[in-house]
Amino acid sequence: MVLHNLFFLILTLAVYFSLIPLVEERLTATRTREVTLIWNTFSTLSPESGEEELRVYDLRTGTGAEFGLPDSAQAWMVRYPGRIWQRSATSDTLYKLVQGSESRFYQLKLPLEFYDGILASIKMVMFAVLGICYVLAVLLLELVIMPKHVYQPIRLFLEADAATRHGDREAEIVPEELIPGDEIGQIMRSRNDTVEALRMQEDVLEEALRRLETTAKDLRAKNEQLETAKRSLEAQDRLASLGLLSAGVAHEMNTPLAVLHGSIEKLIETVPDGGAQARLQRMVRVTERLRKISAGLLDFARVRTQETSAVAVRPLIEEAWHLVAIDEKAGEIGFENHVGEEAAVVANADRLVQVFVNLLRNALNAAPVGGQVRVSAVDSRLGERKAVAIRVEDDGPGIPPEVLPDIFEAFVSTRLDDRGTGLGLTVAEGIVHQHGGTITASNCASSGAKLEVTLPAAEEETR
Repeated sequence: MVLHNLFFLILTLAVYFSLIPLVEERLTATRTREVTLIWNTFSTLSPESGEEELRVYDLRTGTGAEFGLPDSAQAWMVRYPGRIWQRSATSDTLYKLVQGSESRFYQLKLPLEFYDGILASIKMVMFAVLGICYVLAVLLLELVIMPKHVYQPIRLFLEADAATRHGDREAEIVPEELIPGDEIGQIMRSRNDTVEALRMQEDVLEEALRRLETTAKDLRAKNEQLETAKRSLEAQDRLASLGLLSAGVAHEMNTPLAVLHGSIEKLIETVPDGGAQARLQRMVRVTERLRKISAGLLDFARVRTQETSAVAVRPLIEEAWHLVAIDEKAGEIGFENHVGEEAAVVANADRLVQVFVNLLRNALNAAPVGGQVRVSAVDSRLGERKAVAIRVEDDGPGIPPEVLPDIFEAFVSTRLDDRGTGLGLTVAEGIVHQHGGTITASNCASSGAKLEVTLPAAEEETR
């Protein structure tokens, strides 16, 4: 805006100062014509006549030296008597040879005040007219032309650019009806075309990225499926070997266990000591558990139908701990059973005790001397069905990260001594899966490991 006004101001001043010399020249020429006319009119008079008109026009006679005439001018007037000589085309003083003389001349000029007044008036009028034109031009430019043809298109241009920076696709294109038909409009149309082309490229790139992401997801899923299939095949191979081993071990154990069980029952009938009777009864229960474990090994080797019913969890935990407590380390470990009396699941009680024995034995072996083994139960879900999650926690060192992903696979063990076979959790996982449940392993936030068994909850009416 400042540049526009400065341009018009300079233009106005240039017009003003360029017209002044022309006006002055025209006034001088007019004054010269007037002097010539007056000269011809009063040529028959002499300065001594006393005419008032001659005094006004300053008519004089004198020699060339008195008037300061150059010799060439004097010679010219002597050569051409009756003709008028002037110093320049704009001079207001005329000279003429006096008739009958060769050394005296007439001098005639008009008064300067008259034409100076006219020139001052003309300058004032020109200044006023040009000033008014300047003001009107500035007002027309700034209030009508510039807002409509310059400021508004630029504002639309800037708003569209701001929308582009903020990702507003609806406002980043200037509507065609608002684009002027001049050069600025051509720039705006070119910008619209560029933005639309960029957006099309972005859409194509985004679609390509989506396809690439989908392909990557599919590839990851297929890789996971392949990895799962690989692990499953490896596990099946190991489980097949384990099944054969379990069947052989169970077969070899059944006969001596039957003999041992029968011998203990005979001792119970013949030994009258009450303390011995209690120890023998415990030995009977242990042999029964061994026989059930043998049957479980056979179950591991071949799947068979098992009977399930609603069973309370807390008594099973207590029974499992009593079996684990035979270990001499149990006296140095604290045990806490926080399972509520109301917690009940649908399961085979004997098989479930086997699961808890394996979990509690692992916790007992992992806990340090003076440590704690805790069991708790919370409500959970198995898909759409209600469930109970039983958690067995210890305050030992926890499960090594490199072992944790494969903790339930056969022959995987965190024990470095000869007591860790790597079969306990595998058997427990198989039993839990046969009951339609899940089993997970993780490390506690502070220290220790946490094994969680989730089984279908028993409905109230089935308990």
